[in-house]
Amino acid sequence: MSDILTITSEHVSGILTQDAAPAAYCGDGDTVIFETRDCYDDAVVSEERPLGDKADPIENPATGPLYVEGAEPGDVLKVEILDIRLRDWGVMRSSTKCGVFHEDFTERTARIFSIRGGAAQYIQFDGKLAIPLDPMIGVIGTAPAGEGITTDTPHSHGGNMDCHKIVKGSTLYLPVNTPGGLLSMGDLHALMGDGEVFICGLEIAGLVTVRVSVVKGDAAAMLPTPFLSCRGRVMTIQSAETLDAAGDIAAKAMKNFVKKAAGKDNFEAGMLMSLLSDMAVCQVVDPLKTVRVEFPLDVLETYGYRLP
Repeated sequence: MSDILTITSEHVSGILTQDAAPAAYCGDGDTVIFETRDCYDDAVVSEERPLGDKADPIENPATGPLYVEGAEPGDVLKVEILDIRLRDWGVMRSSTKCGVFHEDFTERTARIFSIRGGAAQYIQFDGKLAIPLDPMIGVIGTAPAGEGITTDTPHSHGGNMDCHKIVKGSTLYLPVNTPGGLLSMGDLHALMGDGEVFICGLEIAGLVTVRVSVVKGDAAAMLPTPFLSCRGRVMTIQSAETLDAAGDIAAKAMKNFVKKAAGKDNFEAGMLMSLLSDMAVCQVVDPLKTVRVEFPLDVLETYGYRLP
């Protein structure tokens, strides 16, 4: 893959912003590899030093940004996740300030897990339990409209959505708010459950291979970005100060999409949503909370809709 553009982990930032100078440029439809650091800025390398080995680590460093030629404000960036390759170890760390269980701890503790196996990777959690992995991207987004947003925070541009459906084989659609889109990503998890309740997943560095394309016109306008296609389902991923607000935004955005895609009125679209959609929590530990609403793609295809 030497002829494929690679953005190395030297090019990381703790903020997604329109003011960032591109780390690389690519054409519409090109394949690009992002080399990422873990969410601790690769600083936690020992269980004996849970605070890490860097004086000022970047929180959730994101590699990039990538400028995609031809992407203009109002377009949508289509990001196909072709591959996620992991470092050979991952780390989890307790928190005394954040996460659902932070009151259980008076100091930080780290645990390092070796990644085992070949094609079917897993960790040995303890002497009895082996857990298979499902690698995902925690932080992925374009430059937001207006002021920059730190990489610990999700919003309408994507960012720290921590949606465990952003995996190999999925396709993520993100808004273009500035020329080139300025795509960045990082914060890989070898495994994470919905909610990320402990404050972290199995945090890990790695290589993400994506194909990026530009969607324009009406096809772009109707997508409720951030919008994901994964394993036969489509979903909108929305963030707000509370789970109630995020769920309300996501459900309404998906209903409007289903209404257009299937050619239904509000009554029929609402019924389809109540019968077939699923609402799930992505994460509850970031400055904004994130909810996704899923809908089966084959139902929309029955009515003639095709993803761009």
